[in-house]
Formats: sequence, C-alpha cells, structure tokens
Amino acid sequence: MTAAPLPKASRRGLAQEAADLLREAILAGHFPPGSQLREVELAASLGVSRGSVREGLAHLDREGLVRSAWHRGTTVIDVTPQDVDEVYTLRAALDRLAATSAQGRATAGQLDELDALVREMAVEAGREAAGTRLLALDLAFHDRIYDAADNGRLLAAWHAVRSQVHLFQARRIALGFEHYRARVVDEHRELAALLRSDDRETLARRAEEHVESARCSLLAGRTGFAADRQGPIVRRRSAGADD
Repeated sequence: MTAAPLPKASRRGLAQEAADLLREAILAGHFPPGSQLREVELAASLGVSRGSVREGLAHLDREGLVRSAWHRGTTVIDVTPQDVDEVYTLRAALDRLAATSAQGRATAGQLDELDALVREMAVEAGREAAGTRLLALDLAFHDRIYDAADNGRLLAAWHAVRSQVHLFQARRIALGFEHYRARVVDEHRELAALLRSDDRETLARRAEEHVESARCSLLAGRTGFAADRQGPIVRRRSAGADD
C-alpha cells in the first residue's frame, strides 16, 4: 500500500510546524509505536528541508514521543511494559498532587467546566466509534485540573509527559475501547464530585486509582501491540487548515 503524503507545512516556523504535524500524525496512529521516521521521506512529504524535520523530531524527542539514536535513526516510542510503568507511575504522582492542589483552589467556574466535560463524555460514550472524541475530553478534563492547581512547575511537568499519555491512552482505546468506555464517565464524574468536597484523602486515592486502572488496562492488552504495525497513511489536509 502506498502511503498518502503528509500535508505540506506553511512557511511559518517550519521546524515547529513540522513537529506539530508529525505529533498529530503519531497521535492519530498513522505512525504506530515502533515505526521508523526517515528524515528524507518526511522532508519530501512536508515540503520542508531535512534540517527543519530534524529540528521538529528533536522537539518530539524532548516530549518523549520519539527516540533518536546515532546510526539507528528515529523511531516512535514503543509501548513496552517498562514504558507504561514509568509513564503511569509518574502520572499517578502528578495527578494526585494536581487534584489535591486544585481541591482548595478551583473556582466555581472551573468546577462547573469539569462537570460540563463529564456531561459531554456521557453523551459521547453513547455513540459508536467515539474513542477519539472521548479521549480528547478525557485529556481536557485533566488539563483543567492542572490549570486549577495553579502551580506553574506542576503544569510544566504535566506537559512534559502529556503527549506520551495521549499516545498510550490512544493505544489503550485501540486495544479495548469497550473497557475504556465503560469506565471513563463514572471515574471522571467521581473525581469532579470529590474536587467539590473536603475529602482530601479520598480524592488523592481516587486520583491514583484512576491512573492505575488505565495502566492495568493497557498492560492487559499488550499482546496486541505489534499486531497493526502497517505503513503510515496520513490524510492530506487542505492548505491553511488549522493544526
């Protein structure tokens, strides 16, 4: 199968835009975990220089989405048990701190926004093939908690692993969407309710259990990780489309 070309990058911030387009393709599954990313092919598809692609890949390397090695090129990170354990163990600690910090600092408007996201999740969970939208709402929910925590360094730590969490959660959904759909609404509804309460201990525990549930679900389906490693197929976007 011949892969469709990547969308052309515009002439603004080419290295950053290359990173954005490649991140989008990776998170959409066009470059599955373990895929090799070749500078020459990517430069031709994006319509930029190899230097811009190299800088873009370096940015994604710092995000943890790709790994580069001398004489071995660049690959999308693989979803190994060690990777899962490392990312989700770190996320559990960050989410616990974010939730307990947000509990006393979140404004009424921020709490209402969390409730609104849960309602959107409930609507979306009733639809078929809703995984992508549900995941977007899931991540948005946690983004709002980190914002409400009002801790700049904590927010930066979340952003440092967010792309990896996105990739791993997308993989979790691909391997077991029904399991994800069955849990996502109730778990987030409980977190939203606890954020309005004074029960710090239960909130901290539930924040960690929420992450542990995701970790266990992903590890349980890991035998299917290598099953769909086909060549990347990226749908071409029209010029000027939003990233």
